[in-house]
Amino acid sequence: MRLALYTGIVLVSGFSSLNPALAADPTGDWRVADGVANIRVAQCHGSMWGAVSWEKTPGGRDENNPDVSKKNRPTLGMTILFDMKKKPGADQWEGQVYNAKDGQMYTSYITPIGTDQLEIKGCVMGFLCGGETWTRVGPPIPSSPANVAARGTPKTTGAAPKTAAVPPPAGVPRTTGSVARLGQKGAADAVGDICLLPEIAGFAH
Repeated sequence: MRLALYTGIVLVSGFSSLNPALAADPTGDWRVADGVANIRVAQCHGSMWGAVSWEKTPGGRDENNPDVSKKNRPTLGMTILFDMKKKPGADQWEGQVYNAKDGQMYTSYITPIGTDQLEIKGCVMGFLCGGETWTRVGPPIPSSPANVAARGTPKTTGAAPKTAAVPPPAGVPRTTGSVARLGQKGAADAVGDICLLPEIAGFAH
């Protein structure tokens, strides 16, 4: 049985020119299969987290959430991958995924495939597993300043490392945000550093 992950989300095409050494890095922006949204994956406090970073049709709401207080929350910036820990000896992370189609949480696994694809699987009670493959639309994300603050170590004084702007392959729609500004909240990027989102920043580690 195929498990839908987020109102049809899965990602499209990648950057084969990225360094093969980054093949096991699941961070970056990924587009869902039908192109309706991007998911930004970043390492926050030692775990991988993912949040909706772009929507093809703005203004989405978490209408199927069983918590009445959350039904009207925007889907842009909504966390869908939770506290995913790396499995020892494998390029795979395990945690939970939020399925906005039914408002439920499921056990989830993400596994990088080369530099430009991320396989995601979700399982209900350890069975009825389904999944899909996401494709990279933004480069890997440098460690968040939020991680430095969480460790209690001083922040670096130099400029944050820059990520190269890499155009999407032919046939892949461009995102509204600039790849060069990935992770920086501004006019071109409404979400920015997902480690600073309240749901992620407030998570007890």
